Amino acid sequence: FLTAMRQEVTRAHKGWALDQVVLNNEMTKYTKDDISAPPPEESFVHGLFLDGAGWDKRNSRLVEPPVKVLSTPLPVIRIFAENQSAPTSDGKTYECPIYKKPRRTDLTFIATVQLRHGTANDDKWIMRGVALLCDIK
Repeated sequence: FLTAMRQEVTRAHKGWALDQVVLNNEMTKYTKDDISAPPPEESFVHGLFLDGAGWDKRNSRLVEPPVKVLSTPLPVIRIFAENQSAPTSDGKTYECPIYKKPRRTDLTFIATVQLRHGTANDDKWIMRGVALLCDIK
């Protein structure tokens, strides 16, 4: 799905090379019910659960998880393609893997998304094994 989206965006823009098109994302504050129509060259993804961390809805960033809460539902993620020579990072984002199931293997890995955090670096979230899950059962 995400590869097909990259290909479609590349075809829609003359002069763009598929090798130079990268996926980027933005966390929205929307729920599934707030969205009425699909975006033209983007995708909205919903139904993901954050495992190993909490989510600050007001500031759209990773935070400490609440006590005794194993997974947190996330708002809708906006995924879009950009023509870029190299992905850039400001150091305040965590490259969070997405898995189909809680059992994290290369067979259940889907992709990664960038999630903002308020810490000095992303080592904290890496050591915790923070990930997004499509299914929490």
